[in-house]
Amino acid sequence: MTNPSRRDAFKILLAGASLPALPAAAASSTDCQAGGQAWRRGIEGQRQADQGGGTYLNPIIAGDHPDPTVLKDGKDYYLTYSSFYSYPGLVIWHSTDLVNWRPIAPALKQPLGTIWAVDLCKHDGRYFIYIPAAPDGKPWSIYAIWADRIEGPWSDPVDLKIADCIDPGHVVGEDGKRYLFVNGIRKIRLTDDGLATDGKLEKAYEPWRYPADWVVENFAPEGPKLLRRGKWFYLVTAVGGTAGPVTGHMVIAARSTSVHGPWEHCPHNPLVRSLSTAEPWWSRGHATLIEGPAGDWWMIYHGYENGYRTLGRQTLLEPMEWTADGWFRALGGDLSRPLPMPKGGRKGAAGFALSDDFRRDRFGVQWSFHDPAPDEMTRVRFTQDGLRIAGRGKSPADSRPLTCSAGDRAYEVEVDLTLEGEAEAGLLLFYSQKAFVGIGFTRDEVKTFQYAEEQGWARGKRKTSSVRVRMTNDDHVVTWRYSHDGGKTWTLHGTRMEVSGIHHNVFGGFLSLKVGIYSAGKGAVTLGDFRYRALPA
Repeated sequence: MTNPSRRDAFKILLAGASLPALPAAAASSTDCQAGGQAWRRGIEGQRQADQGGGTYLNPIIAGDHPDPTVLKDGKDYYLTYSSFYSYPGLVIWHSTDLVNWRPIAPALKQPLGTIWAVDLCKHDGRYFIYIPAAPDGKPWSIYAIWADRIEGPWSDPVDLKIADCIDPGHVVGEDGKRYLFVNGIRKIRLTDDGLATDGKLEKAYEPWRYPADWVVENFAPEGPKLLRRGKWFYLVTAVGGTAGPVTGHMVIAARSTSVHGPWEHCPHNPLVRSLSTAEPWWSRGHATLIEGPAGDWWMIYHGYENGYRTLGRQTLLEPMEWTADGWFRALGGDLSRPLPMPKGGRKGAAGFALSDDFRRDRFGVQWSFHDPAPDEMTRVRFTQDGLRIAGRGKSPADSRPLTCSAGDRAYEVEVDLTLEGEAEAGLLLFYSQKAFVGIGFTRDEVKTFQYAEEQGWARGKRKTSSVRVRMTNDDHVVTWRYSHDGGKTWTLHGTRMEVSGIHHNVFGGFLSLKVGIYSAGKGAVTLGDFRYRALPA
């Protein structure tokens, strides 16, 4: 076949035909395996989606980036995702080709409790993010922040007082009025400025029902995303539960000529669904439809990586096509193979180095406190020696640790810790207060944390004022080392840990297992020379 069409190219891929060989330079930089294929390696050996030679391999953003909401703004694309308890949060990412993404800045700095699926949109030249949150134990509500430039500054949150709702999706109706759709699937009209409600919450759509014998978590209609194309409004919804059985989460669609309905179900439902544990991506759903640079169309959604729920839900890109009857189909299959890149885009930078000398502020883009108090940033001071963090609490569980998301299956990190006063500090793999592992240091002792508690029997005597700590996470097997002479010699910690079970289906919360650094007690710790490198598969 010569000069196949784009659609034909996708059919070739789905049929299992071989892809063109990658250039030698790209092939030499691959060794992360995915369903028989290999990821190309980028900064610090991190896996990257762009494979060179005109193909990409999911995920487009590796690691914990769930519930993606995507905005096309001229030739630019912007994306953000649920940040849960991490603050600063709601990092805005930018791309010009839908595959290569780079973070810009966090949009939300004021703690609102846990942040679930948001919606990023633009109306009359102004950017908005609609945020479901439950601050300080209050009932869930929808908040709004806005900015005149995507880089910010973003406004303080405005409470729209839409009680007990999550997963907002913004749309302008045929009447020119603004609406939010929420889980349920319900809708409410907004004022013209988008910062208050102008009506009552009402039922909008009864979602399509899958067969009763399908293995799902629960019905849970959520994540409504809306698109107007021609005379139709398209409503894309997630059902089946976000986690639980891998075959649960899915993407369905409906359409109407009015935001007020009636809505007709898509005959191709479900458009996306994982069918078995043999697939590389599980629990796939929560999709946004987006037009590519050349006018073709794509779905961006999330999924768990087979065997790596610890990484959280990662951001995936799948091609789609519009059918003659005005509906659409997904074309990517199980996403185990590289797919043709979107045409017409300008390739930009992808990702960023996680290694940090702490000479500039990378809060939000890389570092975030877990579940911070309103005054959490008062603990932080940048110094000539590094990042100084005052102690809080007595252990990792109540210290509100500093965390950093990693997107590789295997990696190694190192950091210098310099203790001050009666401080206790250490390096962790942290999911939540209920689930973490790590090692810690006081002036006199080395501590071991496993099963979210200190293992007192493993406590050892060791005088410490400054220590370099190394953690190796090799496919969920964690090894610890530490050095008291700047990394010239290393002590192997006596306990290795296996962490594959630290994820949502065990501990809840929809979180991921992150690199963490804690500072507890009466004193402070100064962090220096943080190093990250991905390990070969």
